[in-house]
Amino acid sequence: MKVVVIGNGMVGYKFCEKLLSKGAGSVQLSVFGEETRPAYDRVHLSEYFSGKTADELSMAPAGWYAANGITLYTGDPIQSIDPTNKTVHSFHGTTAPYDYLVLATGSSAFVPPVPGVEKQGVFVYRTIEDLEMISSFAKGAKTGAVIGGGLLGLEAAKALLDLGIRDTHVIEFADRLMPRQIDDAGSKMLKAKLENLGLKIHTGKNTAQILGNDAITGMQFTDETSIHTDILIISAGIKPRDELAKLCGLETGQRGGIVVNEHLQTSDPAIFAIGECALFQGMIYGLVAPGYEMADVVATRLTGGSKQFAPYDMSTKLKLIGIDVASFGNPFVPQAEGRTVVFEDTMKGIYKRINLTHDGKQLLGGILVGDAEAYNMLLQTCKNRIVLPPNPEDMILGTRGGSGADAGAGVAGLPDDALICSCENISKKDVCDAVSSGCETVDSIKKCTKAGTGCGGCVPMLKDLMVHTMKAQGKYIRNVLCEHFGYSRQELYDVVKLKELKSYEDVLGMLGNGDGCELCKPAVSSILASLWNEMILKKGNDTAQDSNDRFLANIQKGGTYSVVPRIPGGEISPEKLIVIGQIAQKYNLYTKITGGQRIDMFGAHLNDLPQIWKELIDAGFESGHAYGKALRTVKSCVGSTWCRFGLHDSVSYAIRIEERYRGLRAPHKLKSAVSGCIRECAEAKSKDFGIIATEKGWNLFVCGNGGSKPQHALLLASDIDSETCIRYIDRFLMFYIKTADPLTRTATWLNKMEGGIDYLRNVVVNDSLGIAAQLEAEMQLLVDNYQCEWKEVVDSPELQKRFAHFVNAPREKDPTAQFESMRDQKRAVDWK
Repeated sequence: MKVVVIGNGMVGYKFCEKLLSKGAGSVQLSVFGEETRPAYDRVHLSEYFSGKTADELSMAPAGWYAANGITLYTGDPIQSIDPTNKTVHSFHGTTAPYDYLVLATGSSAFVPPVPGVEKQGVFVYRTIEDLEMISSFAKGAKTGAVIGGGLLGLEAAKALLDLGIRDTHVIEFADRLMPRQIDDAGSKMLKAKLENLGLKIHTGKNTAQILGNDAITGMQFTDETSIHTDILIISAGIKPRDELAKLCGLETGQRGGIVVNEHLQTSDPAIFAIGECALFQGMIYGLVAPGYEMADVVATRLTGGSKQFAPYDMSTKLKLIGIDVASFGNPFVPQAEGRTVVFEDTMKGIYKRINLTHDGKQLLGGILVGDAEAYNMLLQTCKNRIVLPPNPEDMILGTRGGSGADAGAGVAGLPDDALICSCENISKKDVCDAVSSGCETVDSIKKCTKAGTGCGGCVPMLKDLMVHTMKAQGKYIRNVLCEHFGYSRQELYDVVKLKELKSYEDVLGMLGNGDGCELCKPAVSSILASLWNEMILKKGNDTAQDSNDRFLANIQKGGTYSVVPRIPGGEISPEKLIVIGQIAQKYNLYTKITGGQRIDMFGAHLNDLPQIWKELIDAGFESGHAYGKALRTVKSCVGSTWCRFGLHDSVSYAIRIEERYRGLRAPHKLKSAVSGCIRECAEAKSKDFGIIATEKGWNLFVCGNGGSKPQHALLLASDIDSETCIRYIDRFLMFYIKTADPLTRTATWLNKMEGGIDYLRNVVVNDSLGIAAQLEAEMQLLVDNYQCEWKEVVDSPELQKRFAHFVNAPREKDPTAQFESMRDQKRAVDWK
């Protein structure tokens, strides 16, 4: 049997892969591609501008085709099809006979008929060649614009930002961004977040003409407004590539696309169409997942099987310019057909909407902007018509009260035929069967089933299913650090303490194997610091540190470093403010006041760090540990010192708290705050541990979190005195340090804890485990051993030698670090 494939994009390649996997050894397979390179990953095309090469985007090298008996013709598009004689004719003169022909010609960019689209500097955004031309032309551009505010348009806008064009406009004809995926409120939230990144968003705009002579200089709109731009990318939708089908007489749709039946056959039963060129029941599917399903349907039929294509779910989750956006089911259920639950946080830029049946028992669809962590479970709940819990809002707000529910419980309750990986059409049963057959790591599941190898969005569910299946088999799941240590973090913490090991080399030599890796080195370093609080750069530990810890400063964009001195409680004298100003002027540093009530200084060269630290230390400052997984800040309001509502002196107490726990290393960073009254100006409930004044003393809250996954802290103890509060904090922090997994914030730690806040309260307040005195003593040891790491470097000529960009020229600064002016300060020039 001779099979010819026209088109070597993602779907064409996937068809070849599916056909081979079904044992089509006798098939003579030929593939004709228009581009000069084999198939590559268009889903992640924008990563080309982030440094990913064309080879890294490739789905398979040319050698893969030859090794599997596939004849590949690149740069040789088919010019005509002869259905009568069952042959195709290529641009370079090749005539290939076929028994079955598969059209996987995909789509081209839709270019609206705007006068001036032919000018230099106007591009589409579809292929690597397009990206190469955009990249070359953008070197001389200062302003840019994109026509199209949909998925591809926003990807193109990100590309212009990545190319260093900070003045970038997005023009959308509709009255909102991503009109097919999100509603007005979601679009407004997305627009605000994009504008915060520097993009200029224009909705409800219709382009009248493109200005300029030979090259673009601007755009004129139908409302008589205009903008200046040096480069324009058109990403206004797609147009099915159906030219060959029309030429050979196949039926096509009125608005384009090759008409196919449920078997993906065209009007000629020997010719199939798959992917974005296929028109099924009046629908063109523009996502890769339905294209892969089409490939599987045709491959199954050609190898003697029976499978039909059905209308495909178009739910999607994407990260647009670092912003999560997702929609699933029916995102736009009208009020007459259902109820809607909406969560909106304009401060953090999060919008969540779920649509329910009137009785509240079924999920119909939804929209997520800014935080799409719940997408996978929401999608499965919607698709499998799972009955909702009594409080459906928990699905987007999270279970409140620190219940400690099993993270895998939701996915374990899905039916066996639930589609876990839509890209590769892998069900829950497929994944569980693979685990039962011995695939007991996520990587092995990927290799065995192909699940998680497409967009990657299903990987968290793969892990949950793996753990659930192994537990159901009675297997003990050990959450070991990595292949070099057969211990969990908690186990390793206890063994290192018992054996009094004090260097990474000793821990690896006695308890591990091999040379270590990027997973275990920082984790072991954190354990050693949490146990002994010794200088992290001492010999034997220095090379195991993260890059930020290794230089006691955060490396920033452009290759320079930031310097953040500690300002306990946010209180600072005028004299110290002047010192910071003088140092910033002397070393030409960018300065900014942070949300944690500190002053950051950016743009410091590596070899200037010790001298900057010396001048700060001489003025009474010390390291703020902004670079470490340690206590960052204890924020405070002015409290009773100045505020007429203040009940207690929150500033003095915040200073006491910060000076007690400064430098404390933990599995993740720690933040705290003290508020002088219930008005909560210091935002204590969003911290890892927060303290709020009451008329009788203090309320202590724990395990809060801000950032992209906000969670209110929960009340641990109320109306306690200052000394009791500190004892409880000692116990809480040491219990967290001893039991949390690496890189786990306190909020996540509590959420996974069996018994939740009630169990934690019993341990910390009621001493149910009988370890309170031990926890307090261990914390006091760390407090007594505190030392300023910056001062250690300043006092050690040997340690100072580390802070040089060039070993043979220690005083020479990094010549590649470049800056530009911004609001009377400097900023790093973007990395290319």
